[in-house]
Formats: sequence, C-alpha cells, structure tokens
Amino acid sequence: MANQVEPKLIKPLYDVLQKERFVTLSTVDFESGGPNVSAISWVLAKDEETIYFAVDNRSRIIQNINQNPLAVINLIANESTYAVTGTASVKVEKLDEVPLKLALVEIKIKEVRDVMFYGSKITVEPAYDKTYDKVAANRLDTQVMDAMRKA
Repeated sequence: MANQVEPKLIKPLYDVLQKERFVTLSTVDFESGGPNVSAISWVLAKDEETIYFAVDNRSRIIQNINQNPLAVINLIANESTYAVTGTASVKVEKLDEVPLKLALVEIKIKEVRDVMFYGSKITVEPAYDKTYDKVAANRLDTQVMDAMRKA
C-alpha cells in the first residue's frame, strides 16, 4: 500500500500546527552538502500551504537555507509521521516584539507525505519539558508565537 501524499496540509495537521510543537527540520548543509537535522518548536501553519518557524538568526539552519532552500519538516501527529517538503526562505531577519534575535522562516509546501511504516500507528506523540525558568519560557513562547501570527 502506497503512503498518502497531499499537496498541502490536511486539517488535522494544520490544527496541530497552531501552537508550539516539537518537529524536526531537515535542510541541506551548506558546507558538506549532506543532510542537516535540527529539532525546533516555534512552528506555525500560517495556512494550508505555508509553515512559519522561528530560529536564532545566526543559526546554521539560516546559513543552509540561504545556500539551498529545500527543506523538510518531520511532524508526528494524527497517529502517524509526516514529511512536509517545501522551499524555505527567510521572511523576516529579526522578529519584532521578541527579545531574542530570531529570524522568521517561511516554507512554501510542495508535498505532505505520510511516511509511517506500513501496519502501524503512533500511540504516544513526543513530549518535552522546558528545563529553564518556566515563567520566562512561557512568556518567550507566547511572544514568539504571537509575532509569527502577526507576520
């Protein structure tokens, strides 16, 4: 049985990408030309065809995207695992109203592929806990997500 492929986010994926969430991001490394995988959490589906994420504007992710815009977000949701493939570009060099130097990156989605192995489903989605000041973490998360929504 072939895995399902869509040209844009399906509603359950759009819905889960309306708040901070653990995903992995794959880019093409600007030095080696090989894959580079990073875990990120400030991610937002702007619409069914566009995903925003925020990262430090000095990040290797930004260097990679500036050299090669191809990117894949790996998302575990909806009892499955999805590869969201697209073209990334820096939309904003530094997000306003955020105390950190965060760039806003936009991915224009080309394909959403269910990549879960046959005959299985995800029963528990990844969870994480902030290991620094919880109040400060919540304040920063709110600032970043609000800034992305306004962009």
